[in-house]
Amino acid sequence: MKPFLPLFVFVDACGWEIIRDKPFANRLAPERRSLRSVFGYSSACIPSILSGRWPVEHRNWCYFVYDPAHSPFRSLRKLRWLPKALTSRRFFRHRLSRLLKTHLKFRGYFDLYNLPFEHISLFDFSEKKNPLQPGGLNRGPNIFDHLQERGIPWHVSDPALGERKNLDGLLAEIARERIDFAFLYWPDLDGLLHRVGNTSPEVPAKLAAYEPWLGELMDRAHEHYQEVRLTIFSDHGMANCDRLLDLRARIEPLGLRMGVEYAVVYDSTMARFWFFSERARRVVEDRLNEVRGGRIVPDDELEELGTLFPDRHFGELIFLADEGVLIVPSHMGERPIRAMHGYHPDAPHSYASLLTNYADVPDSVTAIPHVYQLMTAQAERAFRLNGRPHSGTSAERNRATGHVAKRDHAHV
Repeated sequence: MKPFLPLFVFVDACGWEIIRDKPFANRLAPERRSLRSVFGYSSACIPSILSGRWPVEHRNWCYFVYDPAHSPFRSLRKLRWLPKALTSRRFFRHRLSRLLKTHLKFRGYFDLYNLPFEHISLFDFSEKKNPLQPGGLNRGPNIFDHLQERGIPWHVSDPALGERKNLDGLLAEIARERIDFAFLYWPDLDGLLHRVGNTSPEVPAKLAAYEPWLGELMDRAHEHYQEVRLTIFSDHGMANCDRLLDLRARIEPLGLRMGVEYAVVYDSTMARFWFFSERARRVVEDRLNEVRGGRIVPDDELEELGTLFPDRHFGELIFLADEGVLIVPSHMGERPIRAMHGYHPDAPHSYASLLTNYADVPDSVTAIPHVYQLMTAQAERAFRLNGRPHSGTSAERNRATGHVAKRDHAHV
């Protein structure tokens, strides 16, 4: 039996408003608080959790960026001649995304979503590496770089295997007493909330289904480790979408030429613009200022949120929808979904959750990047208490745990 094991269980989209009045994990993790999220989608939140830094520092924010010189999608432009009835179908896009990911050797999450083939060669994809691996961020280290450097053996999920298989894989590693740190990732709640919303009875049913799994995890851990610290956390919440905003229908009548005078990515809750003439900037700003249901985010606010990029790589102008407003149709999808995240971090349903079985969480842990402090501190403690592994290099030990992870959300 080893002295100490930290377990970090990431339940995607398990927001504070979703669980604050529910008994989820009360017995196993009675210490509870909300955490401010990061402005952006999972593409920003997860790297911030894993690195303890903000998007402007690790440079992972939104997926698609205007960068025709480095676009890997030039060959796809010829698909613009195919009928939209085919190219807008989710099945077609999903299959093409899988083939393209293999061809381009992208190691992280990848999806073409609904970006039109007519303009796809204008854009690059910002997440080519796997954030849940050493060297997986666009800039700087993450928790797995830290663990590798320190020689701390770890286990992390592969969500492509499914939640139950990932739990079984971790249970097996615990029984072998080979690891000193575990990162278990359960992504399915996110997809469920996108489909049914945050007031559906399916949501507490899903949370209830996690309870025996958490109990099984803790029971197994206590059989092999004297002390087990459990941290359950999320990256954001989820807001029901009761209002739809066709922002594209407001911009296209302006008569500006896409790729010549401006470029834009319509995400689910924001629109990001690049301008190539002062006229285009002026007329777009004037039109956006007339739109109800959202607003242009000023630079000083972007800076406070850690998303003001000096080179404007992710957009020169950011339009953000109000909570509960869904931009549709968008480059993320043609049809509405029931709920979405990616609103302002101070919107009520944006707040994430932190649940633990220990009471000494520092008061300074108030936002999701601060989970990194807990992970590094507990990994270091396990390293001190458990002693060095008996044999094999850290790379060999970590390969043995099967530490690969992917994401597959309904929306980013």
